[in-house]
Amino acid sequence: MGIVSPGFHGRRRPDVKLPPGQYLTEDFPVLSAGPTPRVRLDHWEFTITTEAGKEHRWSWQEMLALPAESVTVDIHCVTRWSKLGTSWRGVPLDTLLADIDTAADFALVHSYGGYTTNLPLADLLDGQAWLAYGYDGADLTAEHGGPARLLVPHLYFWKSAKWVRGMRLLLHDEPGFWETLGYHDYGDPWREQRYQGD
Repeated sequence: MGIVSPGFHGRRRPDVKLPPGQYLTEDFPVLSAGPTPRVRLDHWEFTITTEAGKEHRWSWQEMLALPAESVTVDIHCVTRWSKLGTSWRGVPLDTLLADIDTAADFALVHSYGGYTTNLPLADLLDGQAWLAYGYDGADLTAEHGGPARLLVPHLYFWKSAKWVRGMRLLLHDEPGFWETLGYHDYGDPWREQRYQGD
């Protein structure tokens, strides 16, 4: 008698649609442009600065007091890995931007440690982006961007800046860290917008 029944081919992975050039990973690779900042929660703040220079600030406790959402999304890294069904908790950017008067079309996100990335403001609204502080049912670890990171899952993951401390609202687009080094200004994984010219 054989060990394996005839016709058995092992566990099949359900058909999943990935952006072009991506492969699935079960891991959560850690990639950073520099050392991991260690931000004390009593010193953490998030500031949105309008194009007119008006600042709106939240401390850690004020941010935690805002309405939060739990979301499950797929994420795609420009280095070609994709991780499906990731679970996050955080404050929708819609909530943070709701009472801010602005004519801006763009945002430049700033992180502790000096990292920046640019995004159209429209990509941060309408339930598309969060200030995430939880991952997989636990606090977001520093290696993955804790205490809080931007989460913009419909774009390549470098747009989901780790260790966020604020954003400037801009009338004109201004490239961030990777964009000044040749990465695409927008970064749509479904259109393989990895580098300038893609």
